[in-house]
Amino acid sequence: MAKTILEMRGITKTFPGVKALQDVNLSVQEGEIHAIVGENGAGKSTLMKVLSGVYPHGSYEGEIHFDGQECRFNGIHDSERVGIVIIHQELALVPLLSITENIFLGNEQAKFGVIDWHSARSRAKKLLARVGLSENPDTLITNIGVGKQQLVEIAKALSKEVRLLILDEPTASLSEKDSQALLDLLLEFKRQGMTAILISHKLNEVKKVADRVTVIRDGRTIETMDRDDVSEDRIITSMVGRTMDDRYPTRTPKIGETIFEVKDWVVHHPLHPDRQIIKGINLSVRKGEVVGIAGLMGAGRTEFAMSVFGRSYGTKVSGEVLLHGKPADTTTVEKAVAAGLAYATEDRKTYGLNLIDHIKHNVTIANLPGVSSKAGVIDDMSELKVAKDFRKRTNIRSSSVYQVTGNLSGGNQQKVVLSKWLFSNPDVLILDEPTRGIDVGAKYEIYTIINKLADEGKGILVISSEMPELLGICDRIYVLNEGRIVGELAGHEASQEKIMRAIVRGEEKAAS
Repeated sequence: MAKTILEMRGITKTFPGVKALQDVNLSVQEGEIHAIVGENGAGKSTLMKVLSGVYPHGSYEGEIHFDGQECRFNGIHDSERVGIVIIHQELALVPLLSITENIFLGNEQAKFGVIDWHSARSRAKKLLARVGLSENPDTLITNIGVGKQQLVEIAKALSKEVRLLILDEPTASLSEKDSQALLDLLLEFKRQGMTAILISHKLNEVKKVADRVTVIRDGRTIETMDRDDVSEDRIITSMVGRTMDDRYPTRTPKIGETIFEVKDWVVHHPLHPDRQIIKGINLSVRKGEVVGIAGLMGAGRTEFAMSVFGRSYGTKVSGEVLLHGKPADTTTVEKAVAAGLAYATEDRKTYGLNLIDHIKHNVTIANLPGVSSKAGVIDDMSELKVAKDFRKRTNIRSSSVYQVTGNLSGGNQQKVVLSKWLFSNPDVLILDEPTRGIDVGAKYEIYTIINKLADEGKGILVISSEMPELLGICDRIYVLNEGRIVGELAGHEASQEKIMRAIVRGEEKAAS
């Protein structure tokens, strides 16, 4: 029987108002590839951050035992010292440093306090060869593709004498070819005796490399399956087996003619133009309709929305946008807004709001002509009236419209974002993760606003990582995977299982 190298017992992790992990147990055997699967927000990454010391001992309940010893990591250096290394989904590389500098960043090869560059380059070459790269170690990170950057991250992990390698969605942003190369490398490491934990939404990859699979749902361990027991049906059922609570306001759809169409939409990566991110998407939204876009991490949902809205993402963009059946110029944000589009970003704190300014200015910023005189001078009283009206309309809870937006709760910040775009009077509103990071009560209010907008005849396109949310509010759902539409479901016919099956079949079709 294989030796157990890692045991996590009764792990519970709480954030203010949210229990991210509840009594999670995980056992990993030496020399195996152990996959952890679950929906977005299930708690997978949180569990790995507990294991790697990102969340230090004392910030969670439970015990971690590694190689027979109880471990109390107070930081990531503590876990790396015993051989546990995590590679996060967002690569931690510095673009304008060389491969060598990145590999040994924080782990410099020094003698008497002086970096030995000859030794560092020599060792970097050996590490690169081990992960299958022949690049010059002096090459800047920005000059290599994402797939090679991922391999540099693995070389960086190997430089730390890794015994347990944790990969969090390692292929989410990789091409099929690069994904295959990384999985083959993982299998080679296994043959060399390395233990790995793989977090992935891609069930075909899990089936290919994993010896065992643990399913996490809503912050709890559901089950662990041996390789022989793993099947897509069983994993999908375990992943999405929650009951649907009545948390969505009812609406009787009044759907009219098509008002928004995107045809043959293709987008390439902004830094690596040879890499296609969006691959020929065709999509439509009708008047009074709420349309959802479902997909797993890295599917291209946000990239699609941003590229349509003023070419805010990507390069070599091609395709056509139609509004009310006529071609629309959306090549800049100003032109997209003028054409009748609005886009509420998923990152409201960085791109959606000016957090150090008050509500009034945030509400009117997207439509300053609407509160200005003919001479182009902002009318303060008109601006005040508009801000007060939208504060009441969207039920923003604040002391006044002069409250600093950064001091509002997440739900009220999101209402300010919605108010900003509603004041621009769009025909089509694209909402990217509209309820991310807000409480259940605020979510219900956001859903109510969405329903009112649809009843007024607006076309609503909702991007969400929460499948129950899409099922609860959408009249129709597109399923996006790896930059392609792989399914389209009527709202009343859709289910979490059908969405997951569309994703899995899309991956299998792309792989065949």
